[in-house]
Amino acid sequence: MKNSPKNVLITGAAKRIGAACARLLHKEGYNIFLHYRSSSTEAMQLCDELNQQRANSAKIMQANLLNMTELESLAKAACLAWGGINVLVNNASAFYPTEIIDVTEQQWDELMGSNLKSPFFLAKALAKTLVDNKGCIINIVDIHAERGLNGYSVYSIAKAGLAAMTKILAKELGPTVRVNGVAPGAILWPDQLPEPTRQEILQRVALKRSGEPNDIAKAVLFLINDADYMTGQILTVDGGRSLFC
Repeated sequence: MKNSPKNVLITGAAKRIGAACARLLHKEGYNIFLHYRSSSTEAMQLCDELNQQRANSAKIMQANLLNMTELESLAKAACLAWGGINVLVNNASAFYPTEIIDVTEQQWDELMGSNLKSPFFLAKALAKTLVDNKGCIINIVDIHAERGLNGYSVYSIAKAGLAAMTKILAKELGPTVRVNGVAPGAILWPDQLPEPTRQEILQRVALKRSGEPNDIAKAVLFLINDADYMTGQILTVDGGRSLFC
């Protein structure tokens, strides 16, 4: 991977963890295909930023990953951009609370679609190019895939499915394609989370602080560049949060 430019598709790449992954991988010499759903301004600014650093090293496309036609068009465009894809980073994710007595079918479909269905069908759509290029898939999971987050039942179930999918696809696509995941902990706070709740959470983090998006990006880079004998694994990057109940 380090010897020549490689091509990466990152979903949900306009902001937060996706943008951090894009910037770090680009700095390491990768070409970045940026997917976004609605954050057009941020996505275009990021694409321009990367192309100013290295011409024709970033491309961009809007797609609703819940729409299979748009998902398949995204996969095709990414393959055509530089002649194939070496790495798929499944980062796009809907996240919001769903009290069990109030969950709607629409919420179920959106949370399952963005966190589980679309990563699977993107992996399916890109399987041939990933096999041809001996590539890899990185799924951004969540520590709550293992221990569900109270009040976020559907999201937690979807991330648990993504964790299971990581292991299953590692079997299905091996030995040519490696499939791993990264499970973030307290990296970015939801906007609506009160400060006392944030401090309460940090008291249950061994390092007593929140992480940064770049902490996840560095884990993604490691799994791409330096984990040749790792597949079906999920790296937990949570400052020790999962050590506590």
